[in-house]
Amino acid sequence: NALYQCNTLINHKFTMNNAIKGYALGAIAAATYGMNPAFTLPLYAIGIDSESVLLFRYLFAILILGIMLKARGHSFGLSPRHILPLVALGLVFAFSSEGLFLSYNYMDAGIASTLLFVYPIMVALIMAVFFHERFTSHTAVCLIMATIGIARLYRASDGSTLSLTGTLFVMSSSLSYAIYIVAVNRSIFTDIPTIKITFYALLFGSLLFAVILAFRGHVCIPDSQHWYLWTNLAALGLLPTAVSLICTTAAIQYIGSTPTAILGAIEPVTAVILGIIFFNESLAMREFSGLVLIIFAVSLVVAGGNINKYVNRLRKMFPRIIKVR
Repeated sequence: NALYQCNTLINHKFTMNNAIKGYALGAIAAATYGMNPAFTLPLYAIGIDSESVLLFRYLFAILILGIMLKARGHSFGLSPRHILPLVALGLVFAFSSEGLFLSYNYMDAGIASTLLFVYPIMVALIMAVFFHERFTSHTAVCLIMATIGIARLYRASDGSTLSLTGTLFVMSSSLSYAIYIVAVNRSIFTDIPTIKITFYALLFGSLLFAVILAFRGHVCIPDSQHWYLWTNLAALGLLPTAVSLICTTAAIQYIGSTPTAILGAIEPVTAVILGIIFFNESLAMREFSGLVLIIFAVSLVVAGGNINKYVNRLRKMFPRIIKVR
């Protein structure tokens, strides 16, 4: 009996540690993915097209991941049964990147990042409909709160309406990213190291941009006057790509697709904070209330199944009131 209790305690501690790792990785993944506009918009400003930006973004990330893969002693070999799923995974993520980066040409990056947050709802629905994952009230509350918080971050001071083309690009990006998050959680990828999954997903995904640019007949790169923007391309490859995807894949394996997707609410928060730090943007009460709602929603996700335990503890702090007639 003592041995059984000891084993149960060890398993509980192991599960808890994995959950903490998963939530931390999910938060890092969302925060780094939210850096996309900060590195991309200066490249657009000098006339570099989205496919060229994405090709170099992927190539830098592939180089970084290849070095990491070699340093950790993993082989580059693939089992034949993994090739087609990884090709599909890479193309799905490439379509997501293409949709998001094209949307920057039709609307503000902050608005695009706000609309992109539809993907956690898509993930929850895909998991519920196709994989019979229980759609709990806890998940629904977190999604609603996070969505309201994201909406509070939306700023359109000139009263302009959203571009239909830009909105369609963002929605296609959201759906592709949702499919990517769900697909990474499938059992066929459980025996492949996280870095290796990300490496080949980006390698196969980069082929989409290479083909588009080959048909177009030219690739745009920063000229000698703007040589320093190569650092933007390198940063795109490192932070919103390599770091974000590695952390996303690892987080999904620890805590699942739906919680990882909901943690994506941190992405627009990152965009707001970067706007304040680097572009001297102000934070009005509306945006502040949105940030608070998002942080609270993310906290509920992290609390997970323990929320009832915390509520019961809170109840015990207050004596029961007995009505006397």
